[in-house]
Amino acid sequence: MSESEELRENENIDKKPLFRDFTADESEPESTVIESLCMNCGKNGVTKLLLTKIPHYKEIVISSFACESCNYQNNEIQNAGKIGEKGIKITLIVSSIRDLNRQVVKSDYTSVRIPHLDFEIPAQSQKGEVTTVEGIIERSIAGLEQDQAKRKEENAEIAAQIEIFIEKLKFLKECQESFKIIFEDISGDCFVENPIMPLKDTNCETTYFKRTLEQNHSLGIFPENEDKLLKPIEEGEFPLEEIEGEVLTFPTNCPECNNPCETNMKVTNIPHFKEVVIMATTCEICGHRTNEVKSGSGIEPKGAKIEVKITGKKDFSRDILKSDTCHMEIPELELEVGPTTLGGRFTTVEGIIISIKEQLSNSTAFIGDSSDKETINRLEKFIFQLNEILDGKKEVTLILDDPAGNSFIQSLSDNDEPDDRLKITKYERSFEQNEELGINDLNVDNY
Repeated sequence: MSESEELRENENIDKKPLFRDFTADESEPESTVIESLCMNCGKNGVTKLLLTKIPHYKEIVISSFACESCNYQNNEIQNAGKIGEKGIKITLIVSSIRDLNRQVVKSDYTSVRIPHLDFEIPAQSQKGEVTTVEGIIERSIAGLEQDQAKRKEENAEIAAQIEIFIEKLKFLKECQESFKIIFEDISGDCFVENPIMPLKDTNCETTYFKRTLEQNHSLGIFPENEDKLLKPIEEGEFPLEEIEGEVLTFPTNCPECNNPCETNMKVTNIPHFKEVVIMATTCEICGHRTNEVKSGSGIEPKGAKIEVKITGKKDFSRDILKSDTCHMEIPELELEVGPTTLGGRFTTVEGIIISIKEQLSNSTAFIGDSSDKETINRLEKFIFQLNEILDGKKEVTLILDDPAGNSFIQSLSDNDEPDDRLKITKYERSFEQNEELGINDLNVDNY
């Protein structure tokens, strides 16, 4: 082995993912130890930092502080993943004990509102946590009860009003009547569990919104050319036709381990449709691969709903472009996939069904600590139905509903003849759909 080959081999051995999973072989995971000031006694203590991942969620930083002088301890979890491209708003109707037991992941930027009581927990007033809907209510009750004894002595009237409000919160925990709870997070890092996955959650509605300039600033997002970004790109300023067919490479970070890697980008033309931008990322350190498709043109004047009947394996070869604004549905399976679940994909009908199957097979419902038999049986039954579709034994309808009109399914008919298994419907977008696409506040005057 030459000296250069040996050097490359040693470099590969030393390369490890920045955010690593826990393994059973590690008696104690690698952590960074920092000497830091104790805020309790003013002497020096020790902070340990651990970079790890929550499976199928994102990277986190666990910090643990301990002071030997006064025995003060403090533990904290912080998000280390990327900030979402859009904010998220989740509206949940709590109508049963099962809804109270839903797991909730809320970040520092999550605000919680219960309109029925005109009650709100503002964003950045609490640290991020993994809890339940009931846990959020219990924590609110505990916070209000904390200084009640002192309030009764100083201001009995205010204490009585708070006592009445606490009773209203306790009444919600009994779930004798349904109520609405709204989670809104400008960072997009909020999540509410679907207890009947992979079926559609009728009690929960999720919408995404474009952040304002002030919200971006509160997240620490300050584009270098902010003034230029606020103006529309003039025609001809970035002509895609000049780079069509050329593969461009630019540095980025791996979405799995966060190590530096490269992304390849290519502009291609889908026949009878439009230009799209295909991006592919491969990480040499952890082996993770991902691909994404973006529309090469703007938002269409109308939304598009595309329905295709999958009657056998002949329909599997249809090319399909699912944009990152497209909702996907298979009514026969009561399956509904949001726009961010699979992201933008350029694949085939068979490929998109396989992607759904793989994502469900790798779900934490099978391997997580909170796995239960009912959920596992439901998912196994659902995956069996997907296998029946892939084997050509089950006929279903695949529906793509894209408010931006940037999704596409290939027709199998020649000479522009109608495809009896393919139906395309153009429709006017609603105000809510325009709001989600960021069109309502778009100013095109004098341009």
